[in-house]
Amino acid sequence: MVVADARQPEYPIVLANQAFLDLTGYAADEIVGRNCRFLQGTGTSPAAVAEVRYALTAGKGVDVELLNYKKDGSSFWNQLHVSPILDDDGEVAYFFASQIDVTKYRKVQALEASEHRLLMEVDHRAKNVLAIVDSIVRLSNADNPAAYASAVQERVQSLARAHALLSENSWKAIDIRNVIEAQISRYPNSHITMSEPEYLVVPEAVQPLSLVIHELAVNAVTHGALSRHGHGRLAIAWEPSPEDGRLIMIWTESGGAPRPQELIKGFGTIIVGALIEKQLRGSITRDWRDDSLAVTLEIRPG
Repeated sequence: MVVADARQPEYPIVLANQAFLDLTGYAADEIVGRNCRFLQGTGTSPAAVAEVRYALTAGKGVDVELLNYKKDGSSFWNQLHVSPILDDDGEVAYFFASQIDVTKYRKVQALEASEHRLLMEVDHRAKNVLAIVDSIVRLSNADNPAAYASAVQERVQSLARAHALLSENSWKAIDIRNVIEAQISRYPNSHITMSEPEYLVVPEAVQPLSLVIHELAVNAVTHGALSRHGHGRLAIAWEPSPEDGRLIMIWTESGGAPRPQELIKGFGTIIVGALIEKQLRGSITRDWRDDSLAVTLEIRPG
């Protein structure tokens, strides 16, 4: 604790106990006669300092937490309590100030807040994945039980690959090229070309976008350019829209594009549409030309 003279303009310290000296690292002769503001530094809140100044000027007490600094430059959180001491005439003669180092308590608070944010994030991600899985289960074709089980399994595996990618990147934004490669790497890459511009996909969009890529790739293998019936080519290009930050991706199949009727009735097409509209806040268009198909996605995954 310290005692400051309230009758002098700068409220100089006239007394400091050993606990204060041990806390701050100063010797008594280094602080007596000085205002306590020497404990302040770059991280000290101006609002908190103003609150203390106002109370002292008004001759009132105040309780506030301040980030203060020791003699060696290290910081500590100070729970400051100031009380006026009155003389026989009822005038404020001194201010008594106690300081409690609450740094450890603040760290515990920060840790608890961080854990709470983490739990909320996990809850949000879990709900997002469950919503996608719900779409997979509801929108997959259940007429053929064996085919249904296989399709659901492949789609869940697609989500698993996306989850592994997120985990490897500490759930940070991921370059779209890596997102795509995780879904198409099992197909012959000599038939596939991709553009180069970097575009970061935010974590919550990685799984729905991955499933969209998976569905397009499965369709290309089953009916289109990557099918066993031809030597088609797949080109994947993307660029961000300079106006509003949307991502424009063009998936072009040539030399063996699927027929329109094969896409219209496919359950994969329904899933893609639902994911793009609900999860990625975008749209999809398809353009058939002779034996080629261009699928344009306008989405917001970043």
